Amino acid sequence: MASGFQHAKVQAMFEAFDTDGNGYLEGSDFEALAERWEQLPRVAAEPELASRVRTVMMSWWEHLSTSGDGGRVQRIGMAELMAVVDRLPSMPQAVTATADTIFDAIDENGDSRISRGEHKQLINTWHGRSIPTGDVFDRLDQDGDGYLSRPEFAALWTQFWISDDPGEPGNLMCGPVTGTPSV
Repeated sequence: MASGFQHAKVQAMFEAFDTDGNGYLEGSDFEALAERWEQLPRVAAEPELASRVRTVMMSWWEHLSTSGDGGRVQRIGMAELMAVVDRLPSMPQAVTATADTIFDAIDENGDSRISRGEHKQLINTWHGRSIPTGDVFDRLDQDGDGYLSRPEFAALWTQFWISDDPGEPGNLMCGPVTGTPSV
């Protein structure tokens, strides 16, 4: 069972994914989310990457819409999303595969590292708008080299989706977490 902290960070993602603002996640929300990601320069320029991004987004919708007891559903609420998040620790390969695709999508210059600006683009793309990030990147960049490597990114991504510990830096991967004690 997720803590209030984990609920707050996933609630922010739920709101970002709910592109039409109707309080539910639907296939059309994930289509719109995929379209947002397809607008990134590298994704737009590389058809194979665009296909991977779309596949990842729509695969998560497929998983979410079929994760309940009653078969496929047309829409899910926050409680259903939290039920899937509670199961993510048993799905590390799916979480890491998503991290790899997101890494490639935001690594705009293809240098195999994520800069502060590229990370800001990740946050803005998820949320569909500009989000103030403050010192988030500095807290993620634990070795202080100014970049996130693929392994660092994957570890932080996994922390975001799985961690219930407000002190872990990965909880800031998708931007500051509001409505909770400071992390």
